[in-house]
Amino acid sequence: MGLSLVMTLCTLFTDIVVEKVFGPEIPGKYKHPAAITELTNGDLYIAYYGGDDEYDPNTAVFGTRKQSGSQSWSTPKVIANTPFLSDGNPVVWQAPDGVVWLFYVVRYGDTWSDSLVHVKVSTDGAETWSDAFVMGCERGTMVRSKPIVLHDGNYLLPIYHETGHDREYTAPTTVGSFFRIDPKTMTWTETNRIQSRRGCLQPAVAQIDEHYLVAYLRRGGDYGPCTDCYMVRSESRDGGKTWSPGQETEFPNPNSAVDFLRLQNGHLMLFYNNHMSERSPLTVALSTDNDKTYPYRRNLAEGRDDFAYPYAIQTRDGKIHVVFTSGERTIINHAVFDEEDILQAKP
Repeated sequence: MGLSLVMTLCTLFTDIVVEKVFGPEIPGKYKHPAAITELTNGDLYIAYYGGDDEYDPNTAVFGTRKQSGSQSWSTPKVIANTPFLSDGNPVVWQAPDGVVWLFYVVRYGDTWSDSLVHVKVSTDGAETWSDAFVMGCERGTMVRSKPIVLHDGNYLLPIYHETGHDREYTAPTTVGSFFRIDPKTMTWTETNRIQSRRGCLQPAVAQIDEHYLVAYLRRGGDYGPCTDCYMVRSESRDGGKTWSPGQETEFPNPNSAVDFLRLQNGHLMLFYNNHMSERSPLTVALSTDNDKTYPYRRNLAEGRDDFAYPYAIQTRDGKIHVVFTSGERTIINHAVFDEEDILQAKP
């Protein structure tokens, strides 16, 4: 079902290209979530975790590459596999100095509330990877969203602390926060934690100016029908050092990941499931006034499927790339478009 819907989207949205990267035909049926980065040489690189299912003890992190100018992705290969434990939620990102970072989660117990963040780096364009090290020591620490480079040169890595020890529910004590990483000393400190009514997780962040940053977060709770389930927002007025309590927004959220992207021209894009209980449609909203309003909105994918966990970047040529999963988390999709394609969706 997922593949046919994606193919239909290619027909409906003639100015937005949506391709299936991989589906169940590639070993490791479960493929979720996916992250993407542009490398210095122009290659695109996707990382995802896969296995038989979400809690398969043999899940591993895979990497695949589309060389600059190529039309195809390389055969995925394992880039992180912790013996006897599940690996998940990779975040792949190339820093300004050329080092490629791979942040991912290793589950040390029965639920994600027992996880820790592991890290590998590559100095040869994601061809080979270092040994892993652990970032943070508190159980339940996880990653999902890409880092950004702050105006002071530090890196800001979104993290969250999942609580509840329940596979179908995240407790209200689940919180989002950030690691501030000093690339000169390779040390990191955690910010204060963002709390909200239902709990919140998986922050996605953008810096508006030197001091002002905004983050949007997935709401916590369960996955049942809901009439008042909204995305959570927090802001920082001191360059990302401290964050306001989470406030619910106008944007619905079915307990699913969101992404947030500052474009090269300063405009902002928010990617989310525009529904309180279902992971469809997958919508992009555009702000041209520094997060005050989002009058331009367009669905990237819709239909009787889950289109979930968007992860967005803008490449040097100005194109916007979004990877997301569908087909009950068995298909990785890759959408490519221009800002103008969203601006055409006039208020």
